[in-house]
Amino acid sequence: MIILRGITLLTLCLATLGLGAQTNIDFTKYTLDNGLKVILHQDATAPIVTVSVMYEVGGKDSFEGRTGFAHFFEHLLFEGTENIPRGEFAKYVENAGGVLNANTTQDRTYYYEILPSNQLELGLWLESERLLHAVVDQDGVETQREVVKEERRNRMDNQPYGSFQYELFRHGFKKHPYKDPNIGYMADLNGAQEADYMRFYETYYVPNNAILSIAGDIDLEEARKLVAKYFTDIPKGAEPPRITVVEPPLGGEVRDTVYDGKAPLPALIMGYRTPERSHPDYYAISMMNQVLSQGQSSRLNKVLVDEKQLAVQAGSFPNTSQNPGLAIAFAIMKPGGDVKAAEMAFNAEVEKMQTDLISEREFQKLLNQVEAEAVTNYTSMARIAEGLANYEMYQGDANLINTETERYRKVTREDIRRVAGKYFTLDNRVTLYWIPGQASR
Repeated sequence: MIILRGITLLTLCLATLGLGAQTNIDFTKYTLDNGLKVILHQDATAPIVTVSVMYEVGGKDSFEGRTGFAHFFEHLLFEGTENIPRGEFAKYVENAGGVLNANTTQDRTYYYEILPSNQLELGLWLESERLLHAVVDQDGVETQREVVKEERRNRMDNQPYGSFQYELFRHGFKKHPYKDPNIGYMADLNGAQEADYMRFYETYYVPNNAILSIAGDIDLEEARKLVAKYFTDIPKGAEPPRITVVEPPLGGEVRDTVYDGKAPLPALIMGYRTPERSHPDYYAISMMNQVLSQGQSSRLNKVLVDEKQLAVQAGSFPNTSQNPGLAIAFAIMKPGGDVKAAEMAFNAEVEKMQTDLISEREFQKLLNQVEAEAVTNYTSMARIAEGLANYEMYQGDANLINTETERYRKVTREDIRRVAGKYFTLDNRVTLYWIPGQASR
């Protein structure tokens, strides 16, 4: 199975294609005086609650020569606080019968606890401690530095195809920090010192840069009181700096060959420069990719895997980043498979979408998939809490969790053809031939 950072490429493709569900998720949203946004969703179906905080800081937000800080902090802020001894943070949750975790993307860092609902106050205390009283010292830095370096080795440097996303973005961007790996460069991980981390913490871990999202079996009035108790007195910080770099057009196809001694099979990996997640064209681009790769009857699977038998796996998925990024397409070859032949077959499928409207049958299938995902997309309190926070951060409207499907329904077959012709062109593409083994000298 082809692995990327612990998940399959196919899983990543399907997960990223997830359409906004037409749901009926009631929530309350308000903002504290210190700028902290609060979202509360009440659901008494099960006696559990998810407490989460999303910070608008990710891999792209780094000081010069100090990449990977957002991901590093994902680790560092489990070390301890002024009131929680080192190594005890997770134990509070586990001893209460809960679980906790965190994740970092290029754009945001997300922490959450899933707890019995009678432990809501515990979750709020823990997250307020992380925000206000985290201990950022050299001992913690050194401990987590080695953890993060080992994670980079395991997930990127020593994993088959592990650096494919980095290679795509490195080739596709020259100025915007999306060109740098989310996990950071080894030299930066080695060189950063305690003062660098304190600066980062004080810049981005402020309430006016965070969204507190709570979903589950809660009493809304009690939740409001507890939020006030633990977060109202946290001082507002200066507005964090935002990325203002505008990447110039790609200016022509970028092609390269990447040799990977860990890869068992050749691969074709491509990235098309496309607009940010909040752009109106996102919906047509997403649906175009769904026609290409969603399900066994999708065009790429039918042509590359079934008919031509060139690949064992193929897919594509849209850009979902806060700034313009890359829509990604890939095909993992069969043993002895011809990467050039796969590229030609892929190009032919894209050209069809640029010149011909998709069939009414395919279009109806797309709409059916939207309706199906409206039922299945938010099946847990954890997914609801994260979904509300994502919509609020990326698009400034948490209620899109309920209404975004309408935006997909407004997409026409002509829109799909239009975005195929506008964005999925050769002069707007990074094309990588991923070859097992070492380059010949």
